[in-house]
Amino acid sequence: MPVKNALYVVATPIGNLNDISLRALEVLASVDVVAAEHVQNSKYLLSHHAIHTRMIALHQHNEAAVAHQVSAFLAQGKSAALISDAGTPAISDPGAVLVRQVREQGFPVIPVPGANAAICALSAAGIISPHFLFYGFLPAKTGQRQQALKTLAALPYTLVFYEAPHRIQASLHDMAAVLGGERQLTIARELTKLFETIHQCRLDEAIAWLEADAHRKKGEFVILVSGAPAPDSTEISEQTRNTLTLLLAELPLKQAVKLAAGISGENKKALYQLALSLKS
Repeated sequence: MPVKNALYVVATPIGNLNDISLRALEVLASVDVVAAEHVQNSKYLLSHHAIHTRMIALHQHNEAAVAHQVSAFLAQGKSAALISDAGTPAISDPGAVLVRQVREQGFPVIPVPGANAAICALSAAGIISPHFLFYGFLPAKTGQRQQALKTLAALPYTLVFYEAPHRIQASLHDMAAVLGGERQLTIARELTKLFETIHQCRLDEAIAWLEADAHRKKGEFVILVSGAPAPDSTEISEQTRNTLTLLLAELPLKQAVKLAAGISGENKKALYQLALSLKS
């Protein structure tokens, strides 16, 4: 039985209807009301599992009003669940306003974990780097999208984006232009569905791959872009080179290198190699 006065944040499948947990099914069948992004879409999922709980629509245009409605339910000792069309609610989907209001009013918010498109794509990409930054949807307008990408360009983490089919080509074009075409790209589309595709290539090869088959532009996309490459630790600034030269004129090599590294913060091994070349 669900906890009274509680809001359950329930993850639902991103494609395959069987990708739902036993706990999620139990909660959805037991709560008094389910707040869903699109009631008709979610009715199909619930009906598939023989669940007929009352549903109300909660989307970006009515979330504040429905948050008050759900809070009133909880104040009456009832329980509620929040779901989105697919995946985990309040992650690039409506729901965060409701969750915040419920928490502020002192009611329990209980997560029921499950499918998430970003994690699904990362798990199948074979990316060795342990760190990633989830950005979600980029701005729809070209100028704003390019500006957003510029703020991410120097980050060393795998960048994770969601994108809609009607913007996928423009977004990939801007990514290549701003981030650099040599970066590694993973395009994951229609995850867990019949036409699931996970393709990897250079960022500057993505447009050609999309245009080779019209079907590749369809569906919901997760885009993974490799992070900015680490700066060349062997590149030593002219100022540090001059500092090292002056120190070598007065001190033994090892001591000069140690002091130069401490002053500049640059790579000690690179400075040692430079010192050897200067001495010779």
